[in-house]
Amino acid sequence: MQEDSKDLLAHQRIDDHERLCRIMQEETNKKIDAIRDDVHRLERIMLASTAFILTTMIGIIVALVFKIN
Repeated sequence: MQEDSKDLLAHQRIDDHERLCRIMQEETNKKIDAIRDDVHRLERIMLASTAFILTTMIGIIVALVFKIN
């Protein structure tokens, strides 16, 4: 009788632990997805900013070349 209750308690604790791990894993995956979305957004911002700066620099260089000639 005593062994049965110990086994039952051990199985219950294992089940509870597995359930908690599954919940924590789901939360971790949600956070990773949110971070991935933020990184992608920042990458797009960086690319657009770089393109704008390069375009502006080329325009200034062209204007300076025409001014020199």
